[in-house]
Amino acid sequence: MISVSAVTKRYPQGLEALKDVSFEIEDGEMAFITGHSGAGKSTVFRLLAAIERPTSGSIVVDGQNLAALRRGAIPYLRRKLGLIFQDQKLLFDRNVLDNVLLPLSIVGLPAREAVRRARAALDKVGLLERERVQPIALSGGEQQRLAIARAVVNRPSLLLADEPTANLDSESASQILDIFRSFHQVGVTLVIATHDAQWMARFSSRVLRLERGRLIGDNT
Repeated sequence: MISVSAVTKRYPQGLEALKDVSFEIEDGEMAFITGHSGAGKSTVFRLLAAIERPTSGSIVVDGQNLAALRRGAIPYLRRKLGLIFQDQKLLFDRNVLDNVLLPLSIVGLPAREAVRRARAALDKVGLLERERVQPIALSGGEQQRLAIARAVVNRPSLLLADEPTANLDSESASQILDIFRSFHQVGVTLVIATHDAQWMARFSSRVLRLERGRLIGDNT
């Protein structure tokens, strides 16, 4: 599913966010990427999502080398991915249902099927009864669950999340943990960047540890 080989990411002024990082993640696996603030977790997320390209090395996702991917092919790659950002990137001028419908309208799914799938995704995260509410009226935990529903409505085989419980209270974070567990149980591959030790304590999953841009640990 994912192969990262000798990847370095260097930004202007010589800042190296990642240094010679290599790992592989198999289909159906759940893996956490952890480390201190600035260790490189979010950089890995952006590279796997093809938001950025590595300075050197290769990243293969679902058989495609992201370092060599044409710009026009990136939207097609992302249709196979579910992306959950730390800042959620919700559309506050659209209601809950319309936020989830957006990815389906982009791929041209017929309206009736799109609404059916969007409501199924909202039901999965416990927001079906709030489909007509504006996102601004949701709590922080509900907004994160809305972001998850939008990420999974296309039924991706790979779900990438960047600090999905950041700034949430313990109850909301626990709800998010349970939602991710349910996705993993049906075979979705999950890669979660987090510094929250609660994640690792709740799951017997693989943990990739970064320190100053280097991979210093890879264990279950």
